[in-house]
Amino acid sequence: MPTLAAPPLPSSAAPPGRPSWRALAGLTLAVALAHVLLLGLAPTAIGPDPSPLANKFITRTIVIAPPAAEKPAAPAAAAPAAEAKPPPPAKPRRPREPSRPKPAPASEPVPVPEPRVSERSPPEIPDLTAQNAPDSGAAAPEQAASAPAGAAPGGAASAGIGNGESAGATSVTAGNVVGPEALRIPGSVKLAFAVTGQQGASPMQGVFGDLAWLQDGSSYDARLSLKFLFKTIRSQHSTGRIGPTGIEPARFSESRKGELASHFLRDQGQVMFSNNAPSVPLLPGAQDRLSVVMQLGGMLAGDPGRYPAGSRISIQTVGPRDAGVWVFNIEGEEQMTVPAGDYAVRKLTRTPRREFDDKIEIWLAPALGYLPVRMKQTQPNGDFADMQLRETLPAGPAS
Repeated sequence: MPTLAAPPLPSSAAPPGRPSWRALAGLTLAVALAHVLLLGLAPTAIGPDPSPLANKFITRTIVIAPPAAEKPAAPAAAAPAAEAKPPPPAKPRRPREPSRPKPAPASEPVPVPEPRVSERSPPEIPDLTAQNAPDSGAAAPEQAASAPAGAAPGGAASAGIGNGESAGATSVTAGNVVGPEALRIPGSVKLAFAVTGQQGASPMQGVFGDLAWLQDGSSYDARLSLKFLFKTIRSQHSTGRIGPTGIEPARFSESRKGELASHFLRDQGQVMFSNNAPSVPLLPGAQDRLSVVMQLGGMLAGDPGRYPAGSRISIQTVGPRDAGVWVFNIEGEEQMTVPAGDYAVRKLTRTPRREFDDKIEIWLAPALGYLPVRMKQTQPNGDFADMQLRETLPAGPAS
């Protein structure tokens, strides 16, 4: 094979002894590659952001009372009516002869006007209990008292401000919407749960959970975790503020193998999802799947007599992928034994309304400020997770 000889250097080439431009270019490329390798192999910090309330929390209960009724202003004194001057007499007019209508052509029939209907047709009544349905407004309390306890909800009411209400919460009692109420939001607390369940053919063993609830009077941080051998296998995280309607979430996330989040954009009236699912309208008083437990407890703690057996509470509940109106049926008081002891409880059940809905059961204990002592979620295929209170711990940083 013939050897290729290097072309002669031009007259303007660098004098011998200095590196050629090819050597300089190769050295530059080698340095750049070394930087890229160092930056690509550098470890990155991972892990959840620490809770902003980790070193700032209170344990007192917040009571959110409905606004005081404003006294009607005294009517202003009516000004004396000025004496009306009689109108001048009308001048007599010469009567005009009525014009004779021209006969219509024989080929064109004379149109006959259709009679007008004086009665308005009834408006369509939407299914207000459907997913993402808007609130319908508050009905009169006397209508709520007269409705049968087993009647279907006449509208999807949110636990919050709606239809001109200035504060408080709205609930569905005996199938009808009633007015605002006081809320009692629990102070910071940590609840430890024993967990049993079924996943496919295998029972859940060695799993325990905890619910950390932190609030400083204006904002809150809640985290529910399921752990196996001190490793978190599933968690839900909710953050937001405490406002006139009680708990007002700003962000909700659920983590298993990855994290999915939903964002409450209150200035836009929308809920956005991190998985690029279509946004949904944000209804007044909306909650996420974790904060709804604490909001329900705050509603019952604010006025327990407002919710007799057979009452219903409807709240727009946001998950990591979608949102819908959840209707909770309230049962009477019963006794329950959990690992933490014996408690009188009120049970709230969210019954599945569609094929793939989960059944949610929550038992709230009045002796603990209507905190949950048991929570059970059952999937359509029969899998379930049953969390029963094991102990109540002092409030601390969310894990």
